[in-house]
Amino acid sequence: MDLAPITGVEVGIDKTAYSSGLFNPFTAVQLAWDLGNGWGFSYLLGTYFDINGPVAYSSSSLNQRFALSYTGDGWNLTANVIWGSQFEHVTSRPQISPCPVSIAFPSNGCNPDFINVDLTATKRFGRLELGPVGFFSSDLSAPAPGYQKQSQFAMGGLIGYWLDQVIVQVSVTSDMYERNYRGKEVRGWATIIIPIGNRQGPPAAGTTAAK
Repeated sequence: MDLAPITGVEVGIDKTAYSSGLFNPFTAVQLAWDLGNGWGFSYLLGTYFDINGPVAYSSSSLNQRFALSYTGDGWNLTANVIWGSQFEHVTSRPQISPCPVSIAFPSNGCNPDFINVDLTATKRFGRLELGPVGFFSSDLSAPAPGYQKQSQFAMGGLIGYWLDQVIVQVSVTSDMYERNYRGKEVRGWATIIIPIGNRQGPPAAGTTAAK
């Protein structure tokens, strides 16, 4: 069983309209199984807690995550599903959620249940990692009258480099489909991974990754 602490770094720009604060606290436990031959499965059960802050959602929710991966022979083939169930679909205060409730609940916020699916299919060539990535997200419920459920599907690519003790990854995706957002968007991520307990450096191409 793994505990899942969450940390983050926020960067702001001075002399502009800017809000900062504590995001919703998250606590979780996770079980992971090595299925053999490069396959693995994990299940995470967690909870986000509602707090009153300028960058936090007025939301307490149950968060379940299911992940299936193949990491043999230099591949990373992963499907990660996140299922969120809200404890309060209509909240007691406005918030930064995308809920257009001005018609039915002008002084409140609302939270739909949701599903997110992250997809990765990368291959390592020595220290270099390349491949397509994508994600799908959708509301599963309409918490207020007049609410228009949102959904989107995006695809893009990932490039990573394995240093001796650090993995650096950069990925960019663009919406192929969107519904009830303000338009299609392009997203970019930069990720730094520091493996704990693995000091062997990157595996050679064509070998199974160390676990």
